[in-house]
Amino acid sequence: MKAMTMTQKILAAHAGLESVAAGQLILAKTDMVLGNDITSPVAINEYKKINVKSVFDKDKIALVMDHFAPNKDIQAAQQCKLCRTFSDDNQISNFYDTGDMGVEHALLPEKGLVTSGDIVVGADSHTCTYGALGAFSTGVGSTDMACAMATGKAWFKVPSAICFNLKGKLNSYVSGKDVILHIIGMIGVSGALYKSMEFKGPGLKNLTIDDRLCMANMAIEAGAKNGIFEVDDITKTYLHSVGAKEPVVYKADKNAQYDETYDIDLSTIQSTVAFPHLPENARTFDNIPEIKIDQVVIGSCTNGRLSDLIIAAKIMKGRKVAKRVRTIIIPATQKIYLEAMELGLLKIFIDSGCAVSTPTCGPCLGGHMGILAKGERAVATTNRNFVGRMGHPESEVYLASPEVAAASAILGRIAQPLDVIKKGE
Repeated sequence: MKAMTMTQKILAAHAGLESVAAGQLILAKTDMVLGNDITSPVAINEYKKINVKSVFDKDKIALVMDHFAPNKDIQAAQQCKLCRTFSDDNQISNFYDTGDMGVEHALLPEKGLVTSGDIVVGADSHTCTYGALGAFSTGVGSTDMACAMATGKAWFKVPSAICFNLKGKLNSYVSGKDVILHIIGMIGVSGALYKSMEFKGPGLKNLTIDDRLCMANMAIEAGAKNGIFEVDDITKTYLHSVGAKEPVVYKADKNAQYDETYDIDLSTIQSTVAFPHLPENARTFDNIPEIKIDQVVIGSCTNGRLSDLIIAAKIMKGRKVAKRVRTIIIPATQKIYLEAMELGLLKIFIDSGCAVSTPTCGPCLGGHMGILAKGERAVATTNRNFVGRMGHPESEVYLASPEVAAASAILGRIAQPLDVIKKGE
């Protein structure tokens, strides 16, 4: 039997094959099909053209109203209404709307809807997030989503892989966002084109699940088909805590073939910022001039989790955001919002002069809740900084960690945490 990577083993198992090889076309069963309020309506209209009486499994489809919800305009309201009707007609178990929804890629892990060894497809490019849990997850088009809802299957071309061997431990105020920005800066936005980014090594034990979710989320920003982390005790403990089904653990064969192998020493990673207009434009603070900013956004499917809010609040506590810097905090789910409130984080943010929002993707894609005007600059914990991503085509988005975003909000310029934090804090 051929030696296989983690991803290849999952694909083979779901295709009912003993082994698969890079470049092979397969038809594989899916464990979860995901859509949101932008992509689902297109998929639903395509689904209606397929001659089936009902979806393949009402418990294996998740529809999350998060991009333009709470509904920002009439068109957004119509989109969500179409999804609600489809969900009701098909008795979809995992339908999440305003009041109980969250940003989809934070919500599904939190709800225990994904586990190790799963195949997850979603009509959203950042569906690759769930690789943090040892699943094969990838973004697909709305037509593929429609077919998956009808049949429970999807076509794949088996990807080759790049291995990232992690060692060492991150320094204070450095997180998974800095690691993935460093990696994308190193290999470029097409450096992993249609490949699997596989993370393993002794350094894994020093990365939290939130670090891993952030890193897997941005695999697509290197062009990857998916990102996936080797399953360890940290993964299993998390999956148990959220009530996920029993994980199926796949480990790459020792002689698995990788196109490249990179050794990453986490202790050498510094606070990193991706300059406009590509995530690969990564710079550390020895190469960042003073750049004044107009807005800061802390949230999204990349960095809106509780740990992100905790570290941002630690930096902001007792301080005020700079004058004329609009600072928007968006907890990624209702559960995170509630926990942040109970921990007193929301009070810290509001006392600092921030606006706190209900969960939404909102500003990340230039949808609502933080659009940029011509010439404005934002530091954001989001995952993409293309031209016009957050508003006017002549605005600029700088991608950063929650630590850098919080420090930048306080100082009114792109800043690293140690510019704000006192020694000993």
